[in-house]
Amino acid sequence: MSVNKVIVIGNLGRDPEVRALPSGQNVANLSLATSATFKDRNGEQQKRTEWHRVVAFGKLADNCQRFLSKGRQVYVDGRLTTRQYEAKDGSGPRYRTEIIVLQMRILGNRTTGKDPEAKATDDIPF
Repeated sequence: MSVNKVIVIGNLGRDPEVRALPSGQNVANLSLATSATFKDRNGEQQKRTEWHRVVAFGKLADNCQRFLSKGRQVYVDGRLTTRQYEAKDGSGPRYRTEIIVLQMRILGNRTTGKDPEAKATDDIPF
């Protein structure tokens, strides 16, 4: 038995980048920041931010484009995947680990992004 499950809650570092695949299906790329606060050896408060690459396909990608914008807090439930690609300078293979979205929810109390008809009720399921 194995499990590949990721749950993160964080803030978008930029607006979603949405493009169409050759199949016609949309794909959205998101940059999600999570932060942790801790005390270092000297007892001083430190903050560490981790950036996550998040990818959504199909209807999820369409909803990302419609509702999400930089700064929004989102809940992401997905799976990890690592893909290989060739470096642009030809220096060899590169690897990128991403979270593939299975489910997403908008959190927080900001306005709901780019949809003018959306209300500020938030917690919008995708």
